[in-house]
Amino acid sequence: MIEQLQEKQRKLVSIAKNITYLRKEFDFINSDERLIALIGARGVGKTTLLLQYLGQYSLDEALYFSADDISIAAFGIVEIVEEFYKLGGRIVVIDEVHMFKEWAAHIKNLYDFYPDLTIRISGSSMLNILMQSHDLSRRILTKELGILSFKEYFEIKHHATLSSFSFEDILSNHNEISYELICKYPNLYKEFKNYLKNGAYPFFTISKSEESFASKLFNSIEKIIYEDIPSTQKIKFENLISFKKLIYAVVSAKVPYSVKIDSLAKELGVSEPTLYTYLDILDKTGIFRTLKKQSTKQSKKPEKLYFQNTNILYTLASDQKIATDIGAIRETFFVNSFKEIYYSDIGDFVVDGIIFEVGGKGKSFSQVKDIEKSYLAIDVDTTTHKHKVPLWLFGFLY
Repeated sequence: MIEQLQEKQRKLVSIAKNITYLRKEFDFINSDERLIALIGARGVGKTTLLLQYLGQYSLDEALYFSADDISIAAFGIVEIVEEFYKLGGRIVVIDEVHMFKEWAAHIKNLYDFYPDLTIRISGSSMLNILMQSHDLSRRILTKELGILSFKEYFEIKHHATLSSFSFEDILSNHNEISYELICKYPNLYKEFKNYLKNGAYPFFTISKSEESFASKLFNSIEKIIYEDIPSTQKIKFENLISFKKLIYAVVSAKVPYSVKIDSLAKELGVSEPTLYTYLDILDKTGIFRTLKKQSTKQSKKPEKLYFQNTNILYTLASDQKIATDIGAIRETFFVNSFKEIYYSDIGDFVVDGIIFEVGGKGKSFSQVKDIEKSYLAIDVDTTTHKHKVPLWLFGFLY
């Protein structure tokens, strides 16, 4: 059995070695920590990163297998790992781990019984891994692999090496930074527009057209709804239509979707508590990004709903033959450039106490003219105003 798995591993690692670009999360996966779970939405490149990690080791040292491999359906995690351990192996990488029932209990046993064993796990069902990894809370470290930033997309596509910039650097030096980058890479702003449509996922490199990319992404979204959600939640299959209705309500709105919980719950035919649960699920699975007001009080109610990246918005709008709103595209990109961002009644958003308005070339300071700590994120290539920042530059935060 081990020899069969090693032969498959040899082929997969050989392919991964052709991918020379390393995401920054590689260093974390490559650390001395014994047990790490790599989480992230479908399609962000988790398997590739794990195979790149394995490329450092011989087949005798490290074993890779995927739990969705039908050839190992009759085996269990523990049996496979024990057999490899007896042969001297000390590193195990298990992909699609959620396909094993009660996988967390098996991983816990391996961790406890083999103190010199290094384990890396991952799976396409982020929801499942997040839920079950609580059983391993004192043993496991999780690392989320996000979508490609605009910087990463450009580096991969053009074999370039670029610097990332802190939030403070961008606000203080955006004129100089954007000017230097545009001078060095004249196609940078044009590529930003391409990135917004089909550049957030690494499979853009193997997609021969925009349609091919959109098809792959659409299939990932369908799997999240019809496979991942039912496998982890007590939701009947017929109720999954509510998720689709909710998703397409946001697409159809064109502009950023303002949430009115009572009316939305009635429209979907669910209770308000159920709607909150659905919103939370769609947020955790990498489809929605819910935006709340900044407050000292904990509130469940989101003010706005966005998709987790502009590629999703473009793909779903195309599927429904709906024209995308450029304002929604810009705001979606900006919102997802930050882990901590809030809705603002004054401008559009609040980041680290600073008010932002997002718009096009003609955007003015009228809404924030009396706010000292305020900036405009403008969809242009370069700016000369100290409080107008090119929108694309926020794609260089990582």
